[in-house]
Amino acid sequence: MNAATLPLASDLLPQAGHVPVMLAEVLHYLAPADGEAILDCTFGGGGYTRAILDTAACTLWAIDRDPDAIARGNALRAALESHGQGGRLHMLHGGFGSMADLARAANAPAFNGIVMDLGVSSFQLDEAERGFSFRHNGPLDMRMEKSGRSAADLVNTASEQELADIIHFYGEERHARRVARAIVAARAEEPFTTTLQLAELVRANVPHDRSGLDGATRTFQGLRIAVNDELGEIERGLTQALTLLAPGGRLVVVSFHSLEDRLVKRAFQRATGRDAAFSRHDPRAAMSQGAESAFKTLTGKAVRPGETECRINPRARSARLRALLRRPDTAPSSVVEN
Repeated sequence: MNAATLPLASDLLPQAGHVPVMLAEVLHYLAPADGEAILDCTFGGGGYTRAILDTAACTLWAIDRDPDAIARGNALRAALESHGQGGRLHMLHGGFGSMADLARAANAPAFNGIVMDLGVSSFQLDEAERGFSFRHNGPLDMRMEKSGRSAADLVNTASEQELADIIHFYGEERHARRVARAIVAARAEEPFTTTLQLAELVRANVPHDRSGLDGATRTFQGLRIAVNDELGEIERGLTQALTLLAPGGRLVVVSFHSLEDRLVKRAFQRATGRDAAFSRHDPRAAMSQGAESAFKTLTGKAVRPGETECRINPRARSARLRALLRRPDTAPSSVVEN
């Protein structure tokens, strides 16, 4: 059996309205082949998963912490099974920061390819009731897992200092203190419950950006990251992804803002023995460390999307892709085997 003889997953259950970012580049660096085991760490709308299954007669495990995404994935899995492709897709419900435990529980093998799309799902952004977007009025929620502390809980209870830190460090908003001060003053009169209620207050306290960026963008980013512990999840996920790669396996990561890309870059530097903290005054040790590394980068600088894609899909504009290879002559980690 090869991919050319199989019905296309994208035809069995197409997903309208979902455009996977940098799909051609992801497939190029992931290079899925017949018989391989692939892990999609963020199923989302299933764009990468469908394309990977269409490219090669491989078996794919897909993770998502969002129960809505799991439901979409199970529908695709059922469609595959009804067309004689049972066992090609396995859905794993949880955060990719727990991918090692999820893979172990599913008796998954070491993976020949792992892809991590660190962006928010188009479905989460477009569905007002999920409360991620300042462009649609909905409950101030932002929880990917639909459980735990919501953005409204955070905005209405956190101290002014905590809010300022979240908006400054996670949202990279220069006017974070002003925004936090305004939030605390406004919630004393009426608690925040909707996205537009918060967005309008933030816009009133952030000077106009000549780039055209909506004034609420950075504050909403900061709150979303805090609500979902996104940076901690990324750090845990990157560490575990390296242990789950089979010899010759490829890790492809797509990030969407500088905080994410910085974590990916540093993780890759550590994995390849080129840690930025390593002293440049000790070249022999640096060369030795690099020679002993089990990994090598497949991308020098981060790969950016082309102009055509950015024009067709504006959400791709901030995307950056980095890829890493586990050297074929290295032993796989024992994480999955334990």
